[in-house]
Amino acid sequence: MIRVKICGITREKDALLAAELGAHAIGFIFYPGSPRYLSPEKARKISASLPPFVQRVGVFVNEDPSRIKRIRDLVGLDVVQLHGEESPDVCALFYPRVVKALRIKDEKDLAALSSYRGRVGGILLDTFVRGVFGGTGKTFNWSLAQKAKRSGLPLILAGGLNPQNVEEAIKKVRPSGLDISSGVEITPGVKHPALLKALFERLRPYLVKSF
Repeated sequence: MIRVKICGITREKDALLAAELGAHAIGFIFYPGSPRYLSPEKARKISASLPPFVQRVGVFVNEDPSRIKRIRDLVGLDVVQLHGEESPDVCALFYPRVVKALRIKDEKDLAALSSYRGRVGGILLDTFVRGVFGGTGKTFNWSLAQKAKRSGLPLILAGGLNPQNVEEAIKKVRPSGLDISSGVEITPGVKHPALLKALFERLRPYLVKSF
């Protein structure tokens, strides 16, 4: 059984629909270089509209820890997700409510996972694209994800997930969670209601049951 985050949310109606369909978490991106960037003030408004037991996740890239804490408190974030070159020591500042995203190019990159044990609540694996910190729509190499599970860290799978391939990803990798963004979008930051509904229809048998 898995948990699902719909990330790159910029509109309240998309957040509410995702939560209604069964999303366990909603992700806001606070990296100005992202086409899905959302200001903390707008994120705070959307966060306040979400129902109980839906987690609010803030995505940051190489951000100053003090600013992360300010935004976390302003928006009411439950989890911090770090997508840059943040060290295990930086991650530890937010432990255990922190996920470290790693862009994996090949098997050699998996060696870095062990250094995050006891520093993060989970690891998110995303496809490596030079100069891009996630949201590329490129499918992750699932065989690498299978090997990453040997680290013993809770594994969240991202990278090119959509209604057509999500069941196969679950069966092959058996992750703890899924992070989905571009695979349910019309344009960056704008979710497609039909794609969201199709996604959760496929996911229904695998979801951790909400309250």
